[in-house]
Order: sequence, then structure tokens, then C-alpha cells
Amino acid sequence: MKLFALNASRDFGEKVAISLGVALDAHEERKFEDGEHKARPLVSVRGEDVYIVQSLHGGPDQSPNDKLCRLLFYIGTMKENGASRVTAVIPYLAYARKDRQTKSRDPVTTRYVAQLLEAVGTDCVVTMEVHNIVAFQNAFRCQTIHLDTCRLFSNVAAKIAGDGPVVVASPDPGGVKRAQLFREALETSLGRPVGSAFMEKRRSAGVVSGNLLVGEVRGANVLIVDDLIASGGTMTRAASACREAGARATYAFAAHGLFTGNAATTIENPDLAKLIIADTVPPFRLDAQTLVSHVEIVSAAPLFAETIRRLHADGSINDLLEGRS
Repeated sequence: MKLFALNASRDFGEKVAISLGVALDAHEERKFEDGEHKARPLVSVRGEDVYIVQSLHGGPDQSPNDKLCRLLFYIGTMKENGASRVTAVIPYLAYARKDRQTKSRDPVTTRYVAQLLEAVGTDCVVTMEVHNIVAFQNAFRCQTIHLDTCRLFSNVAAKIAGDGPVVVASPDPGGVKRAQLFREALETSLGRPVGSAFMEKRRSAGVVSGNLLVGEVRGANVLIVDDLIASGGTMTRAASACREAGARATYAFAAHGLFTGNAATTIENPDLAKLIIADTVPPFRLDAQTLVSHVEIVSAAPLFAETIRRLHADGSINDLLEGRS
């Protein structure tokens, strides 16, 4: 097995390597004066089972397009040099939110990214918490593995739940299934029932509206679950609605912390007790004080490492996803 991490995701790749008990394999990346670039492995990959770690979030030094292009070229290089199987390990998958046409002549970028990855010979894609798992799975013709955060956040969620009433909520109707799976996993962990709720949400021309909260939250710790947090508006809107309805406290869980726009201010809303995220995207847009005061980070690297270990050894991915050993 060969494990590479492109420079933009080297920190996460090193965490994955440590969890696997291996070292990252050596590679070279060069940027030319005209803006073009190249990357190549510094070890032989012929006949090897190759894993390439590259998260596709924007910043701090490269755009999602830059990172995607580098990943595509590097996968192509692996196939060109005889790798037997190449798996793209993409902690955050860019363009996954545009999975359908909501306006006339809209692009469906989820499918286009899938076509690009397949065109260079990708055999498998591993990612975490895409916006719409059905659209993601239908977009690809190669093997895909979708990791959720149920297992990742289980210990933190159980600690917050304590012995009192607890509710898992979705900040919009589209995330109800994600919240349901999270709630079922938490019920198994706690050995008792967990309530459910969701918020109404409508978006038009970038403006979000709708303030109906469905579900009983009075006196409960509410865990609001979503795939990502960008500006933070959706999360804090749901948190405020739950508090107004009598929730004891609200906590937000998201796999990916993009923290765009006014997120640093938004997540300091007193209605939100704490935000729990994974490290699929480094929180470089937040200052140290905001991170310490309002954010808890849980590393997803061990989960990705275990997925890679099982893929390489033909182990059971289903057992991993379903929380079995």
C-alpha cells in the first residue's frame, strides 16, 4: 500500500498516517512561473494499492479548483505509472451542494466532479458527509464510500445528553434523514429514547426564511446536526428557535467547518452553547479565542484511517459504518 497526501492536505494526511501506523510516501510538487503545476511520486507505485488524501475546501492558499485539478493530475499520474488501484480520500468534497437544478439551466456540479474523477481512472472515492448522499452515490460509477458522523461524534453527543431529555434536530427539512440516523445511533449509545425536531427553511436568491419549528424541545438539550457550517446562519437560526421554544441548551454538530463570511460573529450567538466539528477542513478563518470559547474539534483521521485499512485488507466497510468492530 502507498499513502500520499498532497501538500494542501498534508496535516490531515499525517494524522491518517499516524493512525495507520505508517509514514506518508514521498512526493514532489512544483509550481511554475506561469501558474501551471505538477506533482509526482518519488517512489514506485507500479502494482500498488494507492491512497491519495486531498480535501477540496477553499483556502488558505489554494481554491477548490486548484485542489481538484492537482488531485486529478496526481491520480492520472498514478494510473500512468502502473498503480493497480487508486483511491481518492477526500475529507471534504467540493461542489457536492449543487446536486440538482433548482433554476433553469443550472449546473449539476456533483455529477461533473464525478465524471472528472472517473475520467482520470479513479477506482474508489472516500469522503465524509456530503450534502445529499443519494445524489452523491448516483453521480459516480466507480466505488464510493460515504462516512457519516454518527460514530465520530457519539462520545461527545452522549456526554452532552447526560441523564436528562435530549432531542436531535435538523436545521432544515432536507437534513431530516441525517438527523434521524444520528438520533438512532445516539439512542443505541444511551439505551433510551431520543426526541426529534426540524426547522422549516426556504431559500430564494440567497435569502433564507421560514421560522416553523416542528417537534417538542422544551427542557431538553438539543443537538442540531448538519453536514457543514458556512456562514453559520442556518445553525444559529435553528438554535434560537429551539431556545425560544424552551430548550435547555442547544449544541450544533457539523462535519465540515467552512466558516465563511460573518461566521466568527454568528457562532458567538448566546443561543448556541457550543459547535462541534470534525477536522476535515482546518478552521483557519477563526481566531484562536473563538475556537477555544465556542468550538470543539473531533479528528476524523482515525475513521478515515480505519476505512483505508479495511479497503486495503478487503475488510468489512459495512461493519465500520454500522458501528460494529
